[in-house]
Amino acid sequence: MDLRKLKTLIDLVSESNVSELEITEAEGKVRIVKSVPTAMVAAPATAVVAPVAMTAAPAMAAAAPAPTAEAAAPAEPQGHVVKSPMVGTFYRSSSPGAKAFVEIGSQVKEGETLCIIEAMKILNEIEADKTGTVTQILAENGQAVEYGAPLFVIE
Repeated sequence: MDLRKLKTLIDLVSESNVSELEITEAEGKVRIVKSVPTAMVAAPATAVVAPVAMTAAPAMAAAAPAPTAEAAAPAEPQGHVVKSPMVGTFYRSSSPGAKAFVEIGSQVKEGETLCIIEAMKILNEIEADKTGTVTQILAENGQAVEYGAPLFVIE
């Protein structure tokens, strides 16, 4: 199982009311258990990752939202903000070597594809909900995004 899928699964469990998730695939088995302050993750096959110490978990949890808060700060500019409709991995193009769907300064029409968000190996096209010009791209290619995270600004 690749790390992006594992990260997406961890994010989905942490954002939901699910307390335990177990997935078995050809390459191994993953079990994610969410407790109140920390999460315990079992790696593929039979190796188990030890739970993080109680004192370190809040520090890591506090560090994780920091990039999101920084990404939210640039969302203040004038214009219409296109937000992520789901948790997943943000991609600007359809494949690694392909041209990005939009660049800063691109004219977009309502319904035109802006990016792709991958969630659980499903590629979801995110479309413009307004006609205008892309003035900012607020997410990095390959970055994990949360529900409601700002992705683009369209004026």
